[in-house]
This record gives sequence, structure tokens and C-alpha cells, in this order.
Amino acid sequence: RLQPDGTVPSGGSFWSVNGTSRRGTARPNANGSLDSSFNSGPGVNGTVYSVVLQPNGKALVGGFFPSVNGTNRNNIARLNVNGSLDSSFNPGAGANGTVYSVALQPDGKVHIGGAFTSVNGTNRTNIARLNANGSLDSGFNPGTGPNAKVSSIALQPDGKVLIGGDFTSVNGVVRVQVARLYGDFIPS
Repeated sequence: RLQPDGTVPSGGSFWSVNGTSRRGTARPNANGSLDSSFNSGPGVNGTVYSVVLQPNGKALVGGFFPSVNGTNRNNIARLNVNGSLDSSFNPGAGANGTVYSVALQPDGKVHIGGAFTSVNGTNRTNIARLNANGSLDSGFNPGTGPNAKVSSIALQPDGKVLIGGDFTSVNGVVRVQVARLYGDFIPS
């Protein structure tokens, strides 16, 4: 998905782009040069593994970081179109481990997958869903969840969730590295 100006932010483990300070996130222009209007200030204090654009041009970023622009945002945050931190998306304590994949539902809810055991202090093993404002969606309860890292999430049009990763079971049901979940989180 492109931002309204036709560009796409990128993420990774970097401190600068073409000699200009950019930590963890940057946005190239169509010609490959650095878009100076996308500036995340001090940036992401760590590594960004996943960037997902919302229809309004804001970017959800997941990874392994304790803060964005000096504000606590454990491993999940949302950036405004200009790269600044969107403070209206507040995941509280965030994920207590790495977020490797982020997926956006049409209603604005956000799935995160990774290697974590809690989100905002609530048990959520390797997968969780957040409300559009970043708070934990308690209606999506994965039970014991995947027994190892979730590295990829894809949403089907019918609302089912596909996950891939290093797991061998999901909520106690044998599912080796790939699983499909219903809205109530029972593997199918």
C-alpha cells in the first residue's frame, strides 16, 4: 500500500540513510533519494521487522525496540504520515518480546505476531490483536497460543487469520509451522 504521496516507508536496523540520520525507519522518494519530509526525529531505538500502511497513510511498525522518538513503545507503534510518533495509538506496556509481523484488519484492528508472552501485561503468547487505538483487544483470546515464534500473519477476506512460524502447536492443537485461525482463535 502506498502513502497518499505515492511513497512507502521502510524499516530495518539502520542508523542513517545516504549519510542522513534515520534510525529504524525512512521513506525513499520514487527516484530512491531520501524523503526529507518523513522524519521520525530520534527514531526507533532498535530494529523494525514489519511496516504496514493504513489507508490514511499512517504506518504501523513492529520489531524489537523499547521506544520511538524517546517515547516508550515496546515493539509496536504507529507513525504519522510525516514519520512522527502517533501518540493516539498507545499499546501501553506493549509486547514483552519481538514483534515480527503486523497485519491490519479492515476495521482498523491490528494483529501482531512474534516471540512474546504478554501484551500490556496480559498473557498473550506469540499472537495478539490490538484495537485501533493500540489497546489490547480482549475479545481475541488465543488461549495458550502458538508454542513458538509467529513470523508471518495474513488475513483472509472471510476474517480467518493465517499464521506461519516456528511453532508445532496452536492452543494445544498440532499445527506445524502453518495454521489458520477462526475469529474465536480455534485452529482450523
